[in-house]
Amino acid sequence: MEQAHSLLLNEDACGRLGEHQRAEFIFEWLRFLKKLLPAADRADVRKNQKQLAEQLTAILTGSPGPSTRWLLAQCLALLYRVGDTFTSSLTVDRCNDIIRSKDDSPSFLPTRLAAVACLGAMYEQLGRLLISSFKETVANLLKALKNAESQGRHEIMLCIEKILKGLGVSAVPCHRDIYKATRACLTDRSMAVRCAAAKCLLELQREAVFMWSTELENVAALCFRAFEGSNYDVRVCVSKLLGALLASALEPKQAIAPRPGSKRSCLEEVMELVSGGFLRGCPGFLRASGDILKGTSSVSRDVRVGITQACVVFISTLGRAWLEANFSPLLSLLMELVSHTRATQSPADAICCRRCVSFILRASVGSLLGEKAQIAAAKEICLAISKQKKAPFVNMSSTDVGTSQHVLVCALLELGSVLQDLRSSAAPLLHDSSIGMLDTVLSVLLHPSVSARLAAAWCLRCVAVAIPAQVAVLLDRCSERLNALKSCPEAVAGYSAAIAALLGAVQHCPLGIPHAKGKVVMGLAEDLLRSAAQNSRISVQRTQGGWLLLSALTTLGPTVMEHHLPRMLLLWKCAFPQSVKELDSELRRGDSFTWQVTLEGRSGALCAMKNLAVHCRDLLSDDVISRMLPLLPSLIKSYGNQLKNAVTVFQLRVYEILALLPPKSYEGESCNDLTGPENMACAELSLLPPLCHNQDLALMGPALQDMDQHYIEEQLHGGTIGGGSLEYDPYAIFEKDLQVPAPLPPVAALTAAAIQLFGVIFPHLAIQQSAASQALTLIFQCVTSGRETLGPEEVQKPGLSLLMGALESSNPLLRCVAAEGLARLAQVLNEPNFTVSLAMMSFDRLKTARDAITRTGHSLVLGALYRYLGGISSPQHLSACVGVLFTLSQDNTSPEVQMWSLHSLSLVVDLAGPLYRSHVEASLTLVLRLLLVTPHTHVEVQQSLGRCLNALITSLGPDLQGEGPGVCVLRNSCLVGCAVMQDSPDCLVQAQAITCLQQLHMFSPRHVNLATLVPSLCVNLCSLYLSLRRAVVACLRQLAQRETVEVSEHAVALVKENDLLFFVVIICLVLADVTIKEVGLEGALFSLLDRESDPRLRRDIKDTLIHMMSSAAESELAHWLKLCKDVLSASSDSAAVSLIETNQEEDTDDCAAFQAKREHSGPFNNLRWSTRVFAVECVCRIIVQCENGDPAHFDMVLAQEQRLHESTDFLVLHLANLVRMAFMAATDHSEQLRLAGLQMLLVIIRKFASVPEPEFPGHVILEQYQANVGAALRPAFSADAPPDVTAKACQVCSAWIASGVVSDLRDLRRVHQLLASSLVKVQAGRDVPSSLYNESTFTMETLAVLKAWAEVYIVAVESTKQKESPAGQHLEQQLEQCEEPETAGPAGAGLLKLVQGDLATLSRLWLAALQDYALLTLPPAYANQLPTSGGSFYTAETVKEARQHYFVAWASVLHATALWLNSTEFIMVDEGPANLSRPVTPTSMGQSTTLSSIKSPEDISTERLNLILGISVEFLCSPHSQNQMENIASCLHALQALFDVPWPRSKVGNDQALSVELLSVLHRLIVTRESPEIQLAVLELVRQVVCAAQEHVKEKRHSAEVDDGAAEKETVPEFGEGRDTGGLVPGKSLVFGALELCLCVLVRKLPQLSPRLAGSPTGQAGMPWSLNDSDCRLVTSALGILSELPSICSPEGSVSVLPTVLYLLLGVLKEVVKGSCAASKEVLLSGALQALRYVLSSPMSRAEKCRAAWVELLRSALSTLLEYKTELVVDEVTLLTALTIFLLFASAEVTTVEPLQSLCISKFQASLESKDPVVSRAYFQLLASVFQGQTAVAGPFIQGLGTQLVAHLQQVEKSRPQSSAELQAVQDGVRTMEALVLAAEETNRPQLVAVLLPLLVSYLLDENTLGSASVASRSLHESALRDLMRLGPQHSSVFKSLMASAPHMKARLEAAIKGNQESVRAKATPPHVPGKTAPSIQLKTNFL
Repeated sequence: MEQAHSLLLNEDACGRLGEHQRAEFIFEWLRFLKKLLPAADRADVRKNQKQLAEQLTAILTGSPGPSTRWLLAQCLALLYRVGDTFTSSLTVDRCNDIIRSKDDSPSFLPTRLAAVACLGAMYEQLGRLLISSFKETVANLLKALKNAESQGRHEIMLCIEKILKGLGVSAVPCHRDIYKATRACLTDRSMAVRCAAAKCLLELQREAVFMWSTELENVAALCFRAFEGSNYDVRVCVSKLLGALLASALEPKQAIAPRPGSKRSCLEEVMELVSGGFLRGCPGFLRASGDILKGTSSVSRDVRVGITQACVVFISTLGRAWLEANFSPLLSLLMELVSHTRATQSPADAICCRRCVSFILRASVGSLLGEKAQIAAAKEICLAISKQKKAPFVNMSSTDVGTSQHVLVCALLELGSVLQDLRSSAAPLLHDSSIGMLDTVLSVLLHPSVSARLAAAWCLRCVAVAIPAQVAVLLDRCSERLNALKSCPEAVAGYSAAIAALLGAVQHCPLGIPHAKGKVVMGLAEDLLRSAAQNSRISVQRTQGGWLLLSALTTLGPTVMEHHLPRMLLLWKCAFPQSVKELDSELRRGDSFTWQVTLEGRSGALCAMKNLAVHCRDLLSDDVISRMLPLLPSLIKSYGNQLKNAVTVFQLRVYEILALLPPKSYEGESCNDLTGPENMACAELSLLPPLCHNQDLALMGPALQDMDQHYIEEQLHGGTIGGGSLEYDPYAIFEKDLQVPAPLPPVAALTAAAIQLFGVIFPHLAIQQSAASQALTLIFQCVTSGRETLGPEEVQKPGLSLLMGALESSNPLLRCVAAEGLARLAQVLNEPNFTVSLAMMSFDRLKTARDAITRTGHSLVLGALYRYLGGISSPQHLSACVGVLFTLSQDNTSPEVQMWSLHSLSLVVDLAGPLYRSHVEASLTLVLRLLLVTPHTHVEVQQSLGRCLNALITSLGPDLQGEGPGVCVLRNSCLVGCAVMQDSPDCLVQAQAITCLQQLHMFSPRHVNLATLVPSLCVNLCSLYLSLRRAVVACLRQLAQRETVEVSEHAVALVKENDLLFFVVIICLVLADVTIKEVGLEGALFSLLDRESDPRLRRDIKDTLIHMMSSAAESELAHWLKLCKDVLSASSDSAAVSLIETNQEEDTDDCAAFQAKREHSGPFNNLRWSTRVFAVECVCRIIVQCENGDPAHFDMVLAQEQRLHESTDFLVLHLANLVRMAFMAATDHSEQLRLAGLQMLLVIIRKFASVPEPEFPGHVILEQYQANVGAALRPAFSADAPPDVTAKACQVCSAWIASGVVSDLRDLRRVHQLLASSLVKVQAGRDVPSSLYNESTFTMETLAVLKAWAEVYIVAVESTKQKESPAGQHLEQQLEQCEEPETAGPAGAGLLKLVQGDLATLSRLWLAALQDYALLTLPPAYANQLPTSGGSFYTAETVKEARQHYFVAWASVLHATALWLNSTEFIMVDEGPANLSRPVTPTSMGQSTTLSSIKSPEDISTERLNLILGISVEFLCSPHSQNQMENIASCLHALQALFDVPWPRSKVGNDQALSVELLSVLHRLIVTRESPEIQLAVLELVRQVVCAAQEHVKEKRHSAEVDDGAAEKETVPEFGEGRDTGGLVPGKSLVFGALELCLCVLVRKLPQLSPRLAGSPTGQAGMPWSLNDSDCRLVTSALGILSELPSICSPEGSVSVLPTVLYLLLGVLKEVVKGSCAASKEVLLSGALQALRYVLSSPMSRAEKCRAAWVELLRSALSTLLEYKTELVVDEVTLLTALTIFLLFASAEVTTVEPLQSLCISKFQASLESKDPVVSRAYFQLLASVFQGQTAVAGPFIQGLGTQLVAHLQQVEKSRPQSSAELQAVQDGVRTMEALVLAAEETNRPQLVAVLLPLLVSYLLDENTLGSASVASRSLHESALRDLMRLGPQHSSVFKSLMASAPHMKARLEAAIKGNQESVRAKATPPHVPGKTAPSIQLKTNFL
């Protein structure tokens, strides 16, 4: 294929190829030429133009295929546009000659079609350059049109369209001729020709004014005729034409000269034209006269659906502004249309007409209008409804009822849809008294028509879904009216339907309704059913209304229904006969009306049963099921053929409930014949598609779910019954779906229900008769239910024969069902022989059969048979299948056979998997050849080819990335196939091409050219076809995950191309004036998201935007933030910001901060709330994404610095915009947007709270936005704010207050007041319940408030503690010095003051919430212990809903409660009344409040302690997944706060079992959680538990000593663990548990401590073990706990535990000495030495019973310390320090024994010889400490080291210090010498002083050397002189004698003293030179 990439065709290479390869080669060359010509050099093109034209002409005359001829035409036109145009006329003449040719042979047809295509492309590209031959060409084409076959007519229409496009206004002379010729093609029998003719006329009407003026009626009539018998594509094309014509007639695109008889049409005239077609269909003399005679209308649904789509196009073309201005007259005209008697002559026609009008309204109001315009439209609809109720409904005639009911249905359904779209933004509609919307809708509930009443009820349901606060209000209102109007049948039916609809709406309202409403509805229903027999006039309505209410009540779920189930069972019992005898007596009496009422009641009862089974499955116990089914099966046969409709409904209900119940519950009962003639009315198109496989449905054409117009298109698939409607089954009104239910008529629904039931019971039955498709579907339903067996053999054989027979049915749907049924049959039986026999039967039939039907059915079996068997595993079977399907797919005589066989081949490719690899090359060749030769009129074949190509690409998979010659050929074939499909005019084929390219990109991304793919995707982004839009967005979603930047660049580059300017026009028209050039591809996707309603497409668009944002948000931060801001600002309500309440004085500042209008100059207009919510979510994603990126995103100083050097952008620089966006969202009308805005504000506070403000030190950057935050929060605390919004706002409040952003109490008080107001609301309690929402919302709001206060209190206490710490006080002093006098004090103390006033109330509420939480977390086995009346903040009925709210809030409340108890130290004070609705101070579980009043404070404190301990331990044992780490930390901190107080510590210390259990829980926690913060908190808690035990032991010992009078005794009483034996029992010993936990920590951080791990890879293994800061702190904490363990043991116990403690302590010290920890060494070293000191000084070491053992063990420890290898010791100082601690704090018995004493002295001697001044200094300091220690210990050290010390100091005179470190070492040596003097006895001191003083004199320098000496040497001189001056007077006698005996020393000393005095005098009197004055300018040398 590389040889095809040249300007000229390589004829040699082409000639060597076979026929099929040549066609592919030519196509590839033409593709390359099409890309090359626009970019090639003109001179080069002109040079080769002649030869190139000849080559193209040769291809033209060589019978090119459809795709090749179109590509050829484009290349030929490009050649003349780029090169010379002189010879273009010759080519035109040549093409005309070919068209004129008389050769009618099939072989010449491709050449003629190619000539037509070339003419079209040349005229389109060259335009007026070919004007001279224009008339001749058009005449020639129109002449050829008369005798052309379908392909020729199709091609000629497309050619004329292009000629008109190219010539524009110059083609006017031929407009009339073209118009006349095209009229016939618009009603052609070929659908493709109709589409082409519509496109041609659409182009013609742009310049042909007569089409939408004088000829408008004729063209409209022509379009009506084109709709008859049309398919979907024709309806789309023709409706586009008709809509454009109508729009042009109303709003002409160009000014036209006034002509006789021509005038501009008005809206009424245009709609009259549309109405005429809608009501009377296609005009014609015979048809019109026949209709007049019959008095009927025979308008087909095709016509009405087509006209409906045309109306939508008409309105869309005129645009949003026109619709807003003309909605009122348009609505009136549409209402007139739907009220016309011709439109509603039969129920099916009426439903069809209503659907059409509803679709027009939905497509215009729902898609085109923004929220503000939708509100205006809703008002107009309300006025239209009001006009229909001017006269009382009761006085209306039957004609008036029929006229008004359809108007009301359409208006009410559209009003409901608008309300659902607007959601909470629709609130202004309810409060607008000028329209009285609710009163208007409620009044329709009294309409005589059932359809109008149900539509009104549905509209009320939509009100409830949109504004959940209205549910309870409307329920009360309807209940009151129902009670007041019980005697009116319309009122009973209407209001009961309304209540049922409102109950159905609760499923979409997360806030629910009050529980009492269910009781009210139950009472209403019972009252209606009891009173039904009192008045026969309203018996039916009361019966139906009662059961309707009961059925709807079940949707509230088992929580509500479990209270009403006994009464429901009783009502069911009364509805049915209780025995056969009673049934027989029933049958012998009663008239028709009585039976109607009875059947209505029993049908309703059965419906209530069905809904109970659907919504409350948990309540269906065996007992309930047995009571639900008394005599159901026998009742079915009891009524005969009378009351047919009532009986049908009754049977339907029976089937529905039986299908939901276990078959065993009614096994053995008989069913009536399901296949009787009365059950045959169900349309096949509503039954069969669900039974087909989704892949096989593609054979039926575009599916309904793939159409934007599916709401009206499904009318054409409903057979004679048309579509469904709500009046067919009023019980559907409370279903969960948000769309209007459309249940089928009872007869059709009965058949569907029968099939569902038969699928359940089929294994228990034997088939006795067959009934075509119904019997087949019955069997298939059973097969698809997943049964393991079909039952006996006699059941299998008829089933198989039915399926095989259906394979040859004329109905294609039935053939699909049969193939799927055989696949399921093979799956169920799972017998290989049976499966092979089925395949062989199909092979045999395909060999002999010649008819298309048989071949299609059996070919599909080959592909579907192994669908559920894990795929094809036999190569022989695969080869056989491929051979047969290859042959069938090349049957040119039957496109249907080709389509089915190719589809089957795609299934085989998928099922074969890797086994198909050997057939891939042949298959690709076949697919590509068929793609090149299949006519574009056979789009169904091309679609199957696309599925085949997709399967082949998937089969090749990653192999497509290879570079081998074979792989390159296969990959190129795939790309060529995709290119052929991309050029197809059919949108489904284009969608297949995009899907194939998407697969190719997934497996081989570098071989897919994004430069061509992305533009093609963007062009189709706004296609009229939903399938194509889905494919485009799905592909973009995948591309955005890998190449976001490239995709965006290619999309923006697209609009810069001159030849693609039309795309900009498309975008402008369809995407509300949003262009990719202005906002990029992502902006266009936002607009598309706003318009689309398809859930799948919306999900893909969101995913695409998220992927693009995650890839490019940081690099294009400003662009994305501006885009999101533009989207958020694009609301239709610009005054929402100014609606903030300004009632309070102090709120003025906040409101003024954001009183500015939302300036709207962005590219978006009137975006919906859902799109804006997504924009806010995108901003939150960007913030979180930036958190993981550059730190400068959250550092203003760093961001400003980096921005100076780099052109980068950072989030902190856009903080003002972020706050503004959050404010805009949080103050919007939409509740969903308010929630999103508050969440965004919360994210901003959390991420930016600690970012400092560089211009104002000591302040943070968020401080300037405090007024904005307050203004954003205030609306959420208004009286009418929903509870979920208030709860979210409480979370934001606590985050804001706790963040520390605001330090001024006056500013904090504003937000604090909001929380305070909520606290007042909480204090009102359940005595003032919400009448609007479920009681669980009170729980949610209350707990949100309590959690917010708790978080604030926690932060206040913690910040106060930090301020009280020494470091905090120092920092506070510094800040006070920086602050100005008028600034407020510290925030921590201020916060505590704010909370302190409410703390009494808060503490009670917190304790109550914790008690509730403790009860709610009890296991299900203890559910009976829950209070029957509920808890403090939840009711018994809402336990399930309330539990989740407690799970969110409990941890913070627990922590705050513990802190409060810590502050009070469990001292009970009179906290004053808390103003609560009920006592909430926790009491004993299950005890009454009267008993709690006599409890002592000790008991209450104990209960509180147990409550917090129990909750904490229960959670720590099994942490929930939600906020797990935060909750664990809260529990640990709460327990720490408790154990800081002596009383709880004493309680825990007294209860050793509790302490051991707590340690066990903490041990598990530290093993399973790696967080350093959690582990540190655990160790701190363990320390507190050990402390508690320590205090307990001390207290007992002290008490024993006092009691025994043994205060002076030396012996210590034996208290503590271990007792007399010293044994520690695992599981019961606190010491053992603490040892285990500490050992776990130490070994995990230092595996070297464990002998088992010492040589393992996790141990030493020759590598140093490094500890980080947190590890060092953990190890230090563990050592601290270890050191305290001996003190809580008895003397014997301490001996047991001491070896372990010493081993671990010394092990850690050993690692420190070896230098294992690089970070935080000081922390660990200090902790380890402190722990060692604590152990050595333990009282147990001096206890009489264990002293000897301690001494022995401590000696061993000291010996271990002394045995450390010198070469491994890195830190000598630490080793010396540890030895010194032993010497100082251990008893003398430990250290004075030999050889330990000698070894210690030798260690010190070795250190003295160190050259490191740091070691020397530490040595001297430690030695000084030893000299001052015990005499027994110090004596040997003085003797052993004194001489060496003096010698070392004497050497200083010779080598004086040169650095400060050396100087300090010498000075410390002198201090050590002084300590030695002091430690000596009085008699020996003069001798030692006589040694010390000469040393000091030797350090003195004479005058000559002093000036030149180093700084350190001079400092030593000065230090020695000071010491001499100090020591001389102290030892005067020794000093004098020494000076007298050594004159040289005396002279040296005197000289030093004299020099010192002179220097002092010189410093005291500054030098003054007389006669010299100071200079006027002084040089400043000190610049600091």
